[in-house]
Amino acid sequence: MHPVVPIVSEGLAGAADVEKTGPMAAYLKTDMPFYGVQSADRKRILSAALKAHPITSRAEYRGVVTSLWALPHREEKYCAIGVATRYREYVSPGSMPLYKRMIVEGAWWDLVDWLASDAVGMVLLRHREQTAITMELWIDDRDMWLRRTAILSQLRHREQTDADMLFDFCLRRSHEKEFFIRKAIGWALREHA
Repeated sequence: MHPVVPIVSEGLAGAADVEKTGPMAAYLKTDMPFYGVQSADRKRILSAALKAHPITSRAEYRGVVTSLWALPHREEKYCAIGVATRYREYVSPGSMPLYKRMIVEGAWWDLVDWLASDAVGMVLLRHREQTAITMELWIDDRDMWLRRTAILSQLRHREQTDADMLFDFCLRRSHEKEFFIRKAIGWALREHA
């Protein structure tokens, strides 16, 4: 196991604030356990671990992301996404199966939206032709979170947004009553406007 994983997990456990765990879980409407560690402290713990033990290969990247993701606490999953999006050289089409698994398993907006914009979205921006094929599959997938990801994947693209793709995806899902799909459509269109 890469040393980042136990350092992060132990760091989060050491910074735990039991009084914050209940409100955090209530806000996200989840039963997943929390350490009660605020975002700034979580980022500091992760940055220190990565500074001491940088990830130097695709295998390490995949291993650290997968290992952190497999841990039970929400903050560990946030750290997995933090690693996934930090190492831009590995944010590539080869990582899409990993991101897909995280989206399907994460199945909630706080995890999915970050992956959609900063992982999947960056792959789409840099490898549009190749990744657009995957987004075409995801927009019609049975999994609602993959559909949401396809809609939100261009959030950070600004002037490089493929407007035809965005409008097509929004139109194809416009019949849905699902709150998270409707919210994604509105958000994506507002960002593009």
